[in-house]
Amino acid sequence: MKVVIGRIGRAHGIRGELGVDIRTDEPERRFVPGSSVLYDGGTLTITSVRHHSGRLLVRFKGYDDRTAAETLHGKILELEIDAEESPEDPEEFYDHQLVGLDVRAGDRVIGKVSQVIHMSEQDTLAIKTGSGEILVPFVRDLVHDVDLRGGFLRIADMPGLINLDDADVAIPDGQN
Repeated sequence: MKVVIGRIGRAHGIRGELGVDIRTDEPERRFVPGSSVLYDGGTLTITSVRHHSGRLLVRFKGYDDRTAAETLHGKILELEIDAEESPEDPEEFYDHQLVGLDVRAGDRVIGKVSQVIHMSEQDTLAIKTGSGEILVPFVRDLVHDVDLRGGFLRIADMPGLINLDDADVAIPDGQN
């Protein structure tokens, strides 16, 4: 199972360092010198990692100058993990754990999570409903409960966030 851990940004300096937009809650575990990461063109080996002015700067084997490093700009970095692995923090989830979950609001199933969109400020859930797709920021104020074993997550039943007319089915009593 692949998980996204970052996106390569602009080159920094002349020695091949690249800024990385972190997409993992465990960067110290994922960005380690000597480890390998995946990208659309194959595998990259990390040779150095350091923090500079609030950014993560990474160098990769074979990309030793600015010109070579710039060819990686915009690439998505992924890591192969065991499908049963979960983040250490019980309040964190991998995308594959969320996609496919039923989405509940009040006593109704309104749809299913179809995608997790990684945005700069927060992650956003794309939810497929009976009448289309809605986007819900994946923040505690809006997503109140994630029950992986139960196969659902519960979002706030707020005016303007969802339209209960889109609800697929009512949840039978006792299954909240």
